[in-house]
Amino acid sequence: MRPIRWGHVLVAAVPVLFIGYFFLYPLIRILTLGLSELNIGFDGVEARLFHIGWFTLWQAVLSTVLTMVAAAPMTWAVSQFEFRGRKLATALVTVPFVLPTVVVGAAFVALGWRNSVGAILVAHIFFNIAVVVRTVGALWSRLDPDLHDAGRVLGASEWKVFRTITLPLLRPAIAAASAIVFLFTFTSFGVVLILGGFRYATLEVEIYRQAVTLFDLPLAAALAVVQLVGVTATLYAYSRYQERHTSTWALRAEANRPKPGGRARFLVGASVIGTLIALAIPVVVMVARSLRGVAYAGLFRDDPVVGAPIASIGNSLRFAVIASVIAVLIGVMASSVITGGGGAMSRWFDLTLMLPLGTSAVTIGFGFIVALGEPVDLRASFWLIPIAHALVAIPFVVRSTVPTLRSIPAETREAARVLGASPSRVWREIDLPIVARAALVGAAFAFVISLGEFGATSFIARPNTATMPVMIVRLLSRPGSASFAMALALAVILAGMTAVIVLWIDRLQFGEIGTF
Repeated sequence: MRPIRWGHVLVAAVPVLFIGYFFLYPLIRILTLGLSELNIGFDGVEARLFHIGWFTLWQAVLSTVLTMVAAAPMTWAVSQFEFRGRKLATALVTVPFVLPTVVVGAAFVALGWRNSVGAILVAHIFFNIAVVVRTVGALWSRLDPDLHDAGRVLGASEWKVFRTITLPLLRPAIAAASAIVFLFTFTSFGVVLILGGFRYATLEVEIYRQAVTLFDLPLAAALAVVQLVGVTATLYAYSRYQERHTSTWALRAEANRPKPGGRARFLVGASVIGTLIALAIPVVVMVARSLRGVAYAGLFRDDPVVGAPIASIGNSLRFAVIASVIAVLIGVMASSVITGGGGAMSRWFDLTLMLPLGTSAVTIGFGFIVALGEPVDLRASFWLIPIAHALVAIPFVVRSTVPTLRSIPAETREAARVLGASPSRVWREIDLPIVARAALVGAAFAFVISLGEFGATSFIARPNTATMPVMIVRLLSRPGSASFAMALALAVILAGMTAVIVLWIDRLQFGEIGTF
C-alpha cells in the first residue's frame, strides 16, 4: 500500500479550503436560495424578468454573430499573409480585450453612445474581436494548403474552395471563438450597466439591481441560478461539439505565409487598417475628451458623496498587490498538487480550480453577500475584495505554472531524493527556481485582472474601499460635465496602467521557461 504523503495532503488542503469556502460554499448557498424561489409566472415582476432573460439571450447571440462577421476580414489577413507590421497589428487588435470593461463602457459614452441596444452590441464587438482573430486565425494559419490546391486543380472557384474545404475545417475554431464570445456577452456586466443601465438590463445587471438596489436577495439568487443554467448549457454544448468535430488531420506546422500581391494586397491593407482604425476611435476620443478642462486636477478634490477619486487608485493598487500574492500562493500550491499527483483526482482538482472562470464575477460577489455573513460576518472585511479578485485570477496562475512544472524531468527530482534531499528541499532548490518566472507571469495577470475587476467588487466595495472601476461607474452615474470628465480621466489612467503591464508581460520570453 502506498504511504500517505502528508506534506502533499497539507499543500493540497490550502487551495481546497480556499476554493471550497470562498467559491463552492457561496455557490451552494445561491443555488439553495435561488431554487426555492423559482416559481416564476408571467405577470407583474415575473413578466419583466422573462423579458430580461430573453433580452440577455438574444443580445448575446446577436453580439456573437456580429463579432464573428466583423472579425472575419482581419482574421483572414493575418492568418493567410505575411506583411510588414503583421505582428504589431495582431498585438494592437488584442488591446481592447485586455481593457477593463468599465473603460470600454466609458470610451463609448465619450462617443455619445449610451442607453441603447446598439451601443451595447458595438461595445461587445469592440471588446471581443480579438478572441476571433486569435482563436480562428491560429487554426486557419495551420491548415494544409495542399487541400486547397487540390480543390483548385479540380476546377473549384475560390469561393467554392472556401465554402467546401476551408470553412468545414475551421468549424472547431469558429465554435470555440463563438462559445467564448457568447459567454462573455451573456454574462456582460460593466458594459451593459454603463451603456444600457436598468432599461436594457441583462440577467447580470438585474441580479445586481435586485440585490444591491432593491435588496431582494431571494429573487437575485433565482436569477443567478437561471444564469448558471445558461452558462452550464453553453459549456456542455460546446464540449459535445468539440468531441465530435476535429480537423487535426489537416493541420501542419505553421510555415512562411505568402506576401499579398495585386488585389489581395489592397484587401489585406483595407482589412487590417480599417479594423485597427475602428478599434482606435473610441479610445482616442476618450483620451481627447479627458484632456479638456481640469478633469485630472478634479481627481484630487474631495467630494462629499464619492470622496476623492484619486484615492481609488491607491485602493486598486493595494488590492491588486494583495490579490496577486494570494493568487500566486494558492495557484502554485494547486499546480504542485496537479503535477505531483496523477489520475482522476488531479484532473478533478484541476477542473475545480477552473470553475471560477465559468462563473460570472457578479455571481461571485453576490455569493459573498449571501454566504459570508455567518458564522463570522466577513462581508464588511477589507480582505474580501482582494480575495474575490484572487478567485478570478487563480486559474490564470495555474495555467501559467502547470506546464512549467510538468516540464521538469522526473529524473532530476529523483536524483535529488537519492542524494538525501527532503521533499521540501527538492521543491525549494529545483522546482521553485524553474517555476518562479512562470509564477511571475501569473502574478502579472492577476494584477491586471484585479485592477479591472468590477462585477464582484460592485457588491462588496464600501465608500472608503472603492476601486478605480467602481469610482468610474459612480462618476458616470452622476449628472454634470465635471463628473463625466473625471470619469474619463480615471478611465484613461486605468487603461494606461493595464496597457503597461500587458506590454511587460508580452516582453517576457517564454521559450526558456522549464529548461535548465
